[in-house]
Amino acid sequence: MAATTARQTAAQRRRHIAVIPCRWGASRFPGKPLALLGDKPLLWHVHQRCLEAKRLDGAIVATDDERIEAACRKLGIDCIRTGEHLTGTDRVAEVADRLPADGYINVQGDEPFISPTAINDVSEALEFTPPGTFAVNAYTELVDVGAVLDHNVVKVVVTARSEALMFSRQPIPYPRGDRPKYLRQLGLYGFTGEALQHFRRLQQGPLERAEGVEMLRFVEHGHAVRMVPVLDDGVAVDTPEDLARAERLLDQH
Repeated sequence: MAATTARQTAAQRRRHIAVIPCRWGASRFPGKPLALLGDKPLLWHVHQRCLEAKRLDGAIVATDDERIEAACRKLGIDCIRTGEHLTGTDRVAEVADRLPADGYINVQGDEPFISPTAINDVSEALEFTPPGTFAVNAYTELVDVGAVLDHNVVKVVVTARSEALMFSRQPIPYPRGDRPKYLRQLGLYGFTGEALQHFRRLQQGPLERAEGVEMLRFVEHGHAVRMVPVLDDGVAVDTPEDLARAERLLDQH
Protein backbone atom coordinates (compact mmCIF):
# COMPACT_ATOMS: atom_id res chain seq x y z
CA MET A 1 0.00 0.00 0.00
CA ALA A 2 1.46 3.36 -1.02
CA ALA A 3 2.15 5.96 1.66
CA THR A 4 0.00 9.07 1.64
CA THR A 5 0.94 12.62 2.41
CA ALA A 6 0.00 14.26 5.69
CA ARG A 7 -3.48 15.56 4.93
CA GLN A 8 -5.29 15.57 8.24
CA THR A 9 -7.59 17.47 10.52
CA ALA A 10 -6.87 18.34 14.12
CA ALA A 11 -9.05 15.40 15.14
CA GLN A 12 -6.83 12.87 13.35
CA ARG A 13 -3.68 11.90 15.15
CA ARG A 14 -0.93 10.31 13.11
CA ARG A 15 1.71 7.98 14.46
CA HIS A 16 4.92 9.29 12.88
CA ILE A 17 5.19 11.86 10.11
CA ALA A 18 8.23 13.11 8.24
CA VAL A 19 8.79 16.86 8.25
CA ILE A 20 11.18 18.26 5.65
CA PRO A 21 12.28 21.75 6.70
CA CYS A 22 13.25 23.83 3.66
CA ARG A 23 14.51 27.39 3.46
CA TRP A 24 15.60 29.47 0.52
CA GLY A 25 18.58 31.31 1.94
CA ALA A 26 21.26 28.63 2.46
CA SER A 27 24.52 30.58 2.51
CA ARG A 28 26.44 28.05 0.41
CA PHE A 29 23.64 27.41 -2.08
CA PRO A 30 20.69 29.86 -2.18
CA GLY A 31 17.48 28.33 -3.54
CA LYS A 32 18.85 24.82 -2.97
CA PRO A 33 15.51 23.03 -2.27
CA LEU A 34 14.31 23.94 -5.78
CA ALA A 35 17.58 23.15 -7.57
CA LEU A 36 16.85 20.58 -10.26
CA LEU A 37 18.14 17.04 -9.91
CA GLY A 38 17.14 15.27 -13.10
CA ASP A 39 13.87 16.98 -13.99
CA LYS A 40 12.59 17.43 -10.43
CA PRO A 41 13.54 19.77 -7.56
CA LEU A 42 15.75 18.42 -4.79
CA LEU A 43 12.91 18.55 -2.25
CA TRP A 44 10.76 16.29 -4.49
CA HIS A 45 13.39 13.53 -4.31
CA VAL A 46 13.57 13.81 -0.51
CA HIS A 47 9.77 13.70 -0.26
CA GLN A 48 9.71 10.54 -2.41
CA ARG A 49 12.21 8.80 -0.11
CA CYS A 50 9.98 9.68 2.86
CA LEU A 51 6.94 8.18 1.12
CA GLU A 52 8.92 4.97 0.62
CA ALA A 53 9.50 4.66 4.38
CA LYS A 54 6.94 2.11 5.49
CA ARG A 55 6.67 3.22 9.14
CA LEU A 56 5.52 6.77 8.35
CA ASP A 57 1.97 8.05 8.08
CA GLY A 58 2.86 10.94 5.82
CA ALA A 59 5.41 13.53 4.79
CA ILE A 60 5.17 17.30 4.67
CA VAL A 61 7.47 20.17 3.70
CA ALA A 62 7.83 23.06 6.18
CA THR A 63 9.04 26.37 4.76
CA ASP A 64 8.86 30.13 5.30
CA ASP A 65 9.36 30.82 1.58
CA GLU A 66 6.51 31.43 -0.87
CA ARG A 67 8.54 30.12 -3.84
CA ILE A 68 9.06 26.75 -2.11
CA GLU A 69 5.40 26.68 -1.04
CA ALA A 70 4.28 27.36 -4.64
CA ALA A 71 6.57 24.62 -5.99
CA CYS A 72 5.12 22.11 -3.48
CA ARG A 73 1.59 23.03 -4.53
CA LYS A 74 2.51 22.48 -8.18
CA LEU A 75 4.12 19.11 -7.38
CA GLY A 76 1.23 17.93 -5.19
CA ILE A 77 3.40 17.88 -2.05
CA ASP A 78 1.81 18.87 1.26
CA CYS A 79 3.41 21.99 2.68
CA ILE A 80 3.05 24.10 5.82
CA ARG A 81 4.07 27.76 5.74
CA THR A 82 5.93 28.60 8.94
CA GLY A 83 7.48 31.68 10.46
CA GLU A 84 11.22 32.30 10.37
CA HIS A 85 13.30 30.07 12.62
CA LEU A 86 16.89 29.70 13.82
CA THR A 87 17.12 26.04 12.79
CA GLY A 88 15.24 23.34 10.94
CA THR A 89 14.33 21.68 14.25
CA ASP A 90 12.71 24.92 15.47
CA ARG A 91 10.70 24.86 12.23
CA VAL A 92 9.67 21.24 12.84
CA ALA A 93 8.57 22.27 16.35
CA GLU A 94 6.14 24.77 14.85
CA VAL A 95 4.73 22.02 12.62
CA ALA A 96 4.30 19.80 15.69
CA ASP A 97 2.19 22.56 17.23
CA ARG A 98 -0.16 22.41 14.27
CA LEU A 99 -0.17 18.73 13.22
CA PRO A 100 -0.83 16.21 15.98
CA ALA A 101 1.31 13.06 15.87
CA ASP A 102 3.08 10.70 18.23
CA GLY A 103 6.43 11.45 16.62
CA TYR A 104 8.11 13.66 14.05
CA ILE A 105 11.00 12.59 11.85
CA ASN A 106 13.08 15.56 10.72
CA VAL A 107 14.47 14.76 7.25
CA GLN A 108 16.84 17.25 5.65
CA GLY A 109 15.68 18.74 2.36
CA ASP A 110 19.11 18.27 0.77
CA GLU A 111 19.39 14.46 1.07
CA PRO A 112 17.87 13.20 -2.20
CA PHE A 113 19.13 9.64 -1.71
CA ILE A 114 18.36 9.30 2.00
CA SER A 115 17.62 5.66 2.73
CA PRO A 116 13.94 4.92 3.49
CA THR A 117 15.23 2.07 5.68
CA ALA A 118 17.26 4.59 7.73
CA ILE A 119 14.11 6.69 8.16
CA ASN A 120 12.27 3.58 9.36
CA ASP A 121 15.12 2.80 11.79
CA VAL A 122 14.83 6.26 13.37
CA SER A 123 11.04 5.93 13.60
CA GLU A 124 11.36 2.56 15.32
CA ALA A 125 14.04 3.84 17.72
CA LEU A 126 11.83 6.81 18.60
CA GLU A 127 8.93 4.50 19.39
CA PHE A 128 11.02 2.42 21.81
CA THR A 129 13.32 5.10 23.18
CA PRO A 130 13.94 5.08 26.95
CA PRO A 131 12.29 7.74 29.15
CA GLY A 132 14.34 10.90 29.48
CA THR A 133 15.73 10.68 25.95
CA PHE A 134 14.87 13.87 24.08
CA ALA A 135 15.86 12.96 20.54
CA VAL A 136 16.93 10.12 18.29
CA ASN A 137 19.66 10.88 15.75
CA ALA A 138 20.96 8.61 12.97
CA TYR A 139 24.65 8.13 12.27
CA THR A 140 26.84 6.14 9.92
CA GLU A 141 30.53 5.29 9.80
CA LEU A 142 32.79 7.52 7.73
CA VAL A 143 35.34 5.76 5.55
CA ASP A 144 36.24 8.57 3.14
CA VAL A 145 39.11 10.70 4.47
CA GLY A 146 37.84 13.67 2.48
CA ALA A 147 34.50 13.49 4.27
CA VAL A 148 36.25 13.31 7.66
CA LEU A 149 37.99 16.60 6.87
CA ASP A 150 34.97 18.25 5.21
CA HIS A 151 33.43 20.87 7.52
CA ASN A 152 30.04 20.36 5.81
CA VAL A 153 30.02 16.83 7.27
CA VAL A 154 29.11 16.80 10.98
CA LYS A 155 31.01 14.26 13.06
CA VAL A 156 29.71 12.76 16.30
CA VAL A 157 31.29 10.99 19.27
CA VAL A 158 29.02 8.34 20.82
CA THR A 159 29.14 6.99 24.37
CA ALA A 160 28.96 3.32 25.38
CA ARG A 161 25.26 3.97 26.13
CA SER A 162 24.68 5.02 22.50
CA GLU A 163 24.22 8.67 23.44
CA ALA A 164 25.80 11.67 21.74
CA LEU A 165 28.77 13.05 23.65
CA MET A 166 29.75 15.79 21.19
CA PHE A 167 29.08 16.93 17.63
CA SER A 168 31.59 18.88 15.57
CA ARG A 169 32.42 19.91 12.03
CA GLN A 170 36.05 19.18 12.93
CA PRO A 171 37.37 15.60 12.77
CA ILE A 172 36.66 14.25 16.28
CA PRO A 173 38.16 12.47 18.11
CA TYR A 174 41.69 13.70 17.43
CA PRO A 175 43.96 10.69 16.61
CA ARG A 176 46.53 11.25 19.38
CA GLY A 177 46.76 7.54 20.24
CA ASP A 178 44.81 4.87 18.37
CA ARG A 179 43.36 5.58 14.95
CA PRO A 180 39.74 6.41 15.77
CA LYS A 181 36.57 5.39 14.00
CA TYR A 182 34.89 8.49 12.59
CA LEU A 183 31.12 8.73 12.63
CA ARG A 184 28.93 11.02 10.54
CA GLN A 185 25.79 12.47 12.04
CA LEU A 186 23.00 12.32 9.48
CA GLY A 187 20.50 15.15 9.54
CA LEU A 188 17.86 12.56 10.36
CA TYR A 189 16.24 13.13 13.75
CA GLY A 190 13.23 11.78 15.61
CA PHE A 191 11.31 13.68 18.29
CA THR A 192 8.12 13.57 20.27
CA GLY A 193 6.03 16.73 20.19
CA GLU A 194 6.85 17.34 23.85
CA ALA A 195 10.60 17.18 23.16
CA LEU A 196 10.24 19.65 20.27
CA GLN A 197 8.42 22.18 22.43
CA HIS A 198 11.16 21.81 25.05
CA PHE A 199 13.78 22.35 22.32
CA ARG A 200 12.12 25.64 21.36
CA ARG A 201 12.21 26.84 24.96
CA LEU A 202 15.94 26.16 25.37
CA GLN A 203 18.43 28.92 24.64
CA GLN A 204 21.09 28.34 21.99
CA GLY A 205 24.37 27.66 23.80
CA PRO A 206 27.89 28.68 22.77
CA LEU A 207 28.67 25.28 21.22
CA GLU A 208 25.57 25.28 19.01
CA ARG A 209 26.25 28.85 17.91
CA ALA A 210 29.91 28.10 17.17
CA GLU A 211 29.38 24.80 15.32
CA GLY A 212 25.99 25.47 13.76
CA VAL A 213 24.79 22.00 14.82
CA GLU A 214 21.34 22.15 16.38
CA MET A 215 21.50 18.82 18.26
CA LEU A 216 24.13 20.45 20.46
CA ARG A 217 21.28 22.41 22.06
CA PHE A 218 20.08 19.26 23.82
CA VAL A 219 23.63 18.10 24.62
CA GLU A 220 24.64 21.47 26.11
CA HIS A 221 21.58 21.44 28.36
CA GLY A 222 22.30 17.90 29.58
CA HIS A 223 19.57 16.07 27.66
CA ALA A 224 20.19 12.66 26.13
CA VAL A 225 20.32 12.31 22.34
CA ARG A 226 20.15 8.63 21.43
CA MET A 227 22.36 7.74 18.46
CA VAL A 228 21.11 5.06 16.07
CA PRO A 229 23.47 3.38 13.57
CA VAL A 230 22.01 3.14 10.06
CA LEU A 231 23.21 2.15 6.61
CA ASP A 232 23.14 5.18 4.34
CA ASP A 233 25.58 6.14 1.60
CA GLY A 234 23.62 9.05 0.17
CA VAL A 235 24.93 12.44 -0.86
CA ALA A 236 24.12 15.58 1.11
CA VAL A 237 23.85 18.47 -1.33
CA ASP A 238 25.56 21.40 0.38
CA THR A 239 27.08 23.03 -2.71
CA PRO A 240 26.51 23.18 -6.50
CA GLU A 241 29.44 20.74 -6.81
CA ASP A 242 27.53 18.25 -4.62
CA LEU A 243 24.52 18.64 -6.93
CA ALA A 244 26.67 17.68 -9.93
CA ARG A 245 27.83 14.60 -7.99
CA ALA A 246 24.22 13.75 -7.14
CA GLU A 247 23.32 14.07 -10.83
CA ARG A 248 25.93 11.46 -11.69
CA LEU A 249 24.54 9.17 -8.97
CA LEU A 250 21.01 9.63 -10.29
CA ASP A 251 22.18 8.54 -13.74
CA GLN A 252 23.51 5.32 -12.21
CA HIS A 253 20.21 4.43 -10.49
